Amino acid sequence: MAFVILSVLRFVPKRPTRGGNNLATFLSLKIGLPLHDTLKANGITEATPVQEKAIPLLVAGKDVIAQAQTGTGKTLAFLLPILEKADPHVEHVQALILTPTRELALQITTEAKKLLAQLDDIHVLAVYGGQDVERQMKKLRGKKQIVIATPGRLLDHLRRGTIELSTVSMLVLDEADQMLHMGFLPEVEEIIGCTPGDRQTMLFSATMPAQVRSLAKRFMRSPEDVRVQGKQITLKDIRQIVVETTDRAKQSTLRALIDQERPFMAIIFCRTKRRATTLNAALQGMGYLSDELHGDLSQAKREDVMKRFREARIQLLVATDVAARGLDVEGVTHVFHYDIPQDVESYIHRIGRTGRAGERGIAITLAAPKDRMHLDVIERGIRMPLERKRMETAQQPQQEQVSRGESGQKKGKAAQGRGNANRSERDQNNGGQRSRTGSKRSREDKAKRQTKGSDRRASNQTRKQPNQRQARKRS
Repeated sequence: MAFVILSVLRFVPKRPTRGGNNLATFLSLKIGLPLHDTLKANGITEATPVQEKAIPLLVAGKDVIAQAQTGTGKTLAFLLPILEKADPHVEHVQALILTPTRELALQITTEAKKLLAQLDDIHVLAVYGGQDVERQMKKLRGKKQIVIATPGRLLDHLRRGTIELSTVSMLVLDEADQMLHMGFLPEVEEIIGCTPGDRQTMLFSATMPAQVRSLAKRFMRSPEDVRVQGKQITLKDIRQIVVETTDRAKQSTLRALIDQERPFMAIIFCRTKRRATTLNAALQGMGYLSDELHGDLSQAKREDVMKRFREARIQLLVATDVAARGLDVEGVTHVFHYDIPQDVESYIHRIGRTGRAGERGIAITLAAPKDRMHLDVIERGIRMPLERKRMETAQQPQQEQVSRGESGQKKGKAAQGRGNANRSERDQNNGGQRSRTGSKRSREDKAKRQTKGSDRRASNQTRKQPNQRQARKRS
């Protein structure tokens, strides 16, 4: 399948617009003046629904299960109560925040450090894989009231004895559904077992599968349920589209969509690291400002890619699900599913990268015929049909191919007719020649037969003459 592709080297991006329907001020949620002033300085003056519901419960010390979509302000919902309650005079670990990926750990750490501008002696430390262990061990010896970590590297330090969690009074499981989906349940259970039983536990998740509910039931004490979802699971500010294509035509379809949509910034999701690398190389070869993000990259490379993406020096980020989990980047206007998500949870997490903080976004799924089953599962899970779209640029070349094919068939038939006529003429000529040759051969055969007959008669006469002489002798 061929496509008409517009210019790819220069396109004018559509810039995102801001908006929002926030409800309560942070002062009314019992957040102190220093934090309130810092929020205001960063342009945040009113709370989102999940913050309005969760913050008072968390400040009061209650366990909370918060189910809210990505991009609704969950990070501030747990960071603000932690910073409000942290004691700067106590140097040991008071709060532990577990996240599924390094990128999310760094993202939360960055947000926390912004909020600490007017708070003295509160120290935040990120602990994740890809960094030098010895360097992390040195930092762990200093002040560290708040630790933000990934499960694997945190367990490594626990087994080395370089971190102590017996003093933790606040525990956060962020993106809990994805943490368990990625197979971190044993690690999470072991880490929770190293914390005090009377700690305050906060569980934040975009979805609430049975495995997450089971974890909450075993490790939380009479948790309060916070939900901010309506009847539809996905965000109302995200336009969701399915573009029908084929596996062979996916790359061309994506290029046409990029030129048509002109995203300010976009994340393109691939199923595997290899597919992400291949697609990114193709996009760069066509002149797009793109780069890749997946687990095979070094930590330094991943941090560099994310830094350039946040600064909008990269417009297209080609990523795997795991690497881009929970990313919050301002200005992402589009999400492209180059490979369709395998389940509803992954779909919700992917599209949550756009339409954040009151902005509008577009999520486009490229669906081949074999993806119909996954598409049905997603539509049932989000309780709404997805808008279907056919690429007009994909149809025109197809029609041209059909026209060329029909023209070729006509030419073929004409050639075949001429060929048949030629063969008929040759057959007629050959038939005449065979007819004349046959007549000649029949005359020759007849003459030969006549000659042979004469020879036989002559031979018989010769044989009879001796017999006659013998008979006369006997007589």
